Amino acid sequence: MDFCVTGLTDLDKRWLTEAVRLREEHAGPLDDQEANRRARQLGGDLATRIENRALWLAERDGMRAALLHWKQGARLALLVLLAVAVLSGAGLAFAALGDGQRPVNVFWAVGSLLGVNLLLLLSWAMSFSLAGEQGASLGRVWLWLSEKLARDAQAVHLAPALLLLLQRQRLNRWLLGALVNGLWLLALGSALLVLLVLLATRRYGFVWETTILGDQTFIDLTQALGALPALLGFSVPDVAMIRASGVSQPVLELARQAWAGWLLGVLMVYGLLPRLLLAATCLWRWRRGRQHLSLDLKLPGYNTLREALIPSSERLGINDPEPAAMPEVTRLADAEHSAGALLVGLELDDQRPWPPALPASVVDAGILDSRESRNRLLEQLSRFPPARLAIACDPRRSPDRGSLALIAELARSAGATRIWLMQAPPGQALDSERLGDWHQALEKLDLTFADTAPLHWLEHGHD
Repeated sequence: MDFCVTGLTDLDKRWLTEAVRLREEHAGPLDDQEANRRARQLGGDLATRIENRALWLAERDGMRAALLHWKQGARLALLVLLAVAVLSGAGLAFAALGDGQRPVNVFWAVGSLLGVNLLLLLSWAMSFSLAGEQGASLGRVWLWLSEKLARDAQAVHLAPALLLLLQRQRLNRWLLGALVNGLWLLALGSALLVLLVLLATRRYGFVWETTILGDQTFIDLTQALGALPALLGFSVPDVAMIRASGVSQPVLELARQAWAGWLLGVLMVYGLLPRLLLAATCLWRWRRGRQHLSLDLKLPGYNTLREALIPSSERLGINDPEPAAMPEVTRLADAEHSAGALLVGLELDDQRPWPPALPASVVDAGILDSRESRNRLLEQLSRFPPARLAIACDPRRSPDRGSLALIAELARSAGATRIWLMQAPPGQALDSERLGDWHQALEKLDLTFADTAPLHWLEHGHD
């Protein structure tokens, strides 16, 4: 089965990779033998191979299609929230100005337009700066709606995978921040447009009222709030207009226009502009961080894949060209000059205790885990060939060309050679297909092999 990654962004690929990891964490390892082989064929570093493996599994098990459904659901959920934001903004404008039958209390109007927005903005900023994360309710609603609208059984791990992936690099707060501030920007923009329409088509009067505060308090507050909007060209009522608006029926047309400009300026400067700057900042940080999004290879679910996707023999850098035929093992012509018995391990990991208990006549040649150790042993064998050589191999790894060529070269340097295909460590199991590959390769080399240590043969020369 071939898999196609066209149409998937880098975020989608890492998202699916994390979703596959969560699925294996909760439901157990997947049948991934073919996925691992394909990932090894495509090559690359460990992160690339893990990603290619996950994409193949996601394509096979329907998770890629579920991702597309989830993203469609996310778009529908976003459209619903956008519609709600537009209607809410229009509702704020109508609530602030009323039907025009009664004068508008200017500070009640400001409170209606900006009160909830400023409270939620302050709450968002405090949680963002103190906790390092933001629990935006609108963001949670969007994720919940996205999952509900996806309606795909394979999408159960997608939302948690996305959150975990983004939280590790703290990108979730920028994404949800862009969403929350963008929705509030749309709501306040809708309120501004409706205000303009209402002020252009209806005649409103503006008043301020108080029982315990003096006139000077409202004058100072009005001028303080109007200072920044005035820099952008919005009108601000002068002291006389403010005092005149304290009566029940203001009549000055100029005062009406000044109060209308002041109200629009306050909404623009203290409502729209902060949300616009925050939305732009969050969106910029989100896009910048998304370019550097990466997998956490230290997680157990990824770390256990290292040996399956990058075998130790491959990490040694064996990159010889593929031979036309399998290497041949030619026995020593002068075997009578060989003497002694030797046991060597081929690229064994630290899960294998080494060396095993050996008879006194058997020499431990160590573990070949580098080019230097391999060349050193081959040089030693060329001068002092052993009569009997046993090579311990880990059949959890694939019998690649480099390993087989090294086995053949070692066998040519000994009077007789046997291969010890070691059992799996406790708690692990051998891959039957990979073990079959070893058997076929060793049979082609005409080498004797077994799953037990040939210690008696090494010591005495017979079974």
